[in-house]
Amino acid sequence: MCIFAQLLFKEIVIIMKRFEKHIFICENKRPEGHPKGCCADKNSLAVRDLFKKRLKELGLSTEIRANAAGCLDACEHGVTVVVYPEQIWYGNVLVDDVETIIQEHILKNNPVERLKIKDAKFKKT
Repeated sequence: MCIFAQLLFKEIVIIMKRFEKHIFICENKRPEGHPKGCCADKNSLAVRDLFKKRLKELGLSTEIRANAAGCLDACEHGVTVVVYPEQIWYGNVLVDDVETIIQEHILKNNPVERLKIKDAKFKKT
């Protein structure tokens, strides 16, 4: 592809970009007694609802999208939230942590270290 075509393609991708960030909140429901537990039983629906509410109140819902996710395969880490494009994985997220994630990570691009999952398989390479 010639340099002109490459530049044009990049321009089109930038124009088409709908959301700056996506926040995925696991709402997976596992069978009762599963050894990993499940995010749904740990209040993930309330976490997602608050993300959506606060993003709308802050006028960010056209730039930042909070979505329910199926299994993110991290239920052993409590309610799991992953933010893209940064690929930052948060675990044991409580309703009280939502505002901190929004204010620090979403608005200031400073991931919340205390909530990041420490397991190496959840760190981007």
